[in-house]
Amino acid sequence: MRNSKYSAIIIGSGIAGLYSALKIQQGSVLPDGVLLITKSKLGESNSYYAQGGMVAVLKENKNDSVDSHVKDTIKAGAGLSELDTIRFISENSDKVVYDLLNFGVDFDRDENGKFTLTKEAAHSVNRILHSGGDATGREIEIALCRAVKENNKIKLYENTLAVDLLVTKDNSCGGVIIYGENGYEEVEAPVVVLATGGLGQLYKYTTNPVGATGDGFALAYRAGADLQDMEFVQFHPTVLAFDDEKNHNRFLISEAVRGEGAKLCDKNGVEFMAKYHEKLELAPRDIVARANFCEMRDNNVSNVYLNATVIGKEKLLKRFPTIAKKCLESGIDITKDYIPVAPAAHYFMGGVKTNLRGETSLKGLFAIGEVSSTGLHGGNRLASNSLLECVVCAYEVAEFLKNKDLTVNNDFDYDEILTKYEGEIEKNNNTDEIKSELQNIMWENVGIFRNRETLEKALEKIAELKTKFNREYLCATINEYELRNMLITAELVVKSAFNRKESRGAHYRTDYPDTGNVCEHSIINKKTIRRKDFVS
Repeated sequence: MRNSKYSAIIIGSGIAGLYSALKIQQGSVLPDGVLLITKSKLGESNSYYAQGGMVAVLKENKNDSVDSHVKDTIKAGAGLSELDTIRFISENSDKVVYDLLNFGVDFDRDENGKFTLTKEAAHSVNRILHSGGDATGREIEIALCRAVKENNKIKLYENTLAVDLLVTKDNSCGGVIIYGENGYEEVEAPVVVLATGGLGQLYKYTTNPVGATGDGFALAYRAGADLQDMEFVQFHPTVLAFDDEKNHNRFLISEAVRGEGAKLCDKNGVEFMAKYHEKLELAPRDIVARANFCEMRDNNVSNVYLNATVIGKEKLLKRFPTIAKKCLESGIDITKDYIPVAPAAHYFMGGVKTNLRGETSLKGLFAIGEVSSTGLHGGNRLASNSLLECVVCAYEVAEFLKNKDLTVNNDFDYDEILTKYEGEIEKNNNTDEIKSELQNIMWENVGIFRNRETLEKALEKIAELKTKFNREYLCATINEYELRNMLITAELVVKSAFNRKESRGAHYRTDYPDTGNVCEHSIINKKTIRRKDFVS
């Protein structure tokens, strides 16, 4: 097996990974350089598809304040968000916005050159920055990709998958085993940063790209790290929906459309959100997703509709050019027609447990972005807080690593793990079939509504799939490694959901419909599943 060494390894090329690579390179002494690993081409990530925008409590916005943002986040998080975390991220939002500008990122401005701010569900004021109208993630991703490509001090591996973390006897992370076009490579480093994104592909219907297979959660779990709140999967209420079996990866209809005034209705234009929440379309995402699901179930239809015609043609086309174009490709003129929408798996609030410096329970292992769980989102993410968390925490990881000795220690002996990736293995021809089975199991049993019966069924079926797949270490293809990771991560989600016997935020159990009096995080790792009391 080939081997190499770097001062820092970043796994993932979404906004969190790109920005952390740039900031670490900018701020630290790196005797062995920085390696950025992506399992696809540079720029293909969940971040690219983020439409709505990024929260920013700007000093120039006199209508907003940190206290206001904190209050909105806590309310949306169903009691599980951590106050100090929210306040820190909010207080640092102005700083990172202006730092992003230095890397070529820009946000939409008005005729006077001031940032234009919009409002989304559960926000009390306009505080959402956007770029390219409704292509914020894409525009930030493109700018940061350009900055990485122009930085000759950042080594890039594309089409390369991290298959296992290297862990020392004293429970430190010392590098990673990677697999790509040139086979396997052992890469040692004193710092490994997980920025691998989410797990939407565990579900039959999702807004996530095909690469969102939960790799980072599986890597961390296999290495022995703590994972937190793995039961909290956010289902976005409005994604473009058609009644066909081919359209599983669905196009997001941004929450910002409802923020600008669009209404949810049935095919006849009858609005229904008044039955579910006083804030109507601007209720928290979990409530709107359940409302849409219930309307579909009760009326035996495959979707509801979003009426954006009320916004006005000129504003609609200027503000949402990407959505307008995508819908038109499907024969829908959003200035005249209702948009068929339905819920789909979208964002993951749980993840590898970290502090605000990205540190995990394993020394040397850091996690940022959707793969991490800082305590910001709680049980239900407030719209557009995710991009802010990505950049603030990436910035803080880089700050923490300043003045640290990032020299590789070559005294580690990883022979035990390395031997498990030697030799060859025959390709499993059932990989795609098993993936599809898993996605159906998760959608039907661990979705917007779940209960003891469905969760037990999911665990039983996942165990059968693991036996059928029969891969623990060596796999024949990247597709097989992804399935291995999906099966591991799915089991973590189900076990955590089974052990939270209440309904809170995005986790809704029909057999425990009430929210419990004790607000606590759930923690899961290789050794045990346990509960941790939550203290705000």
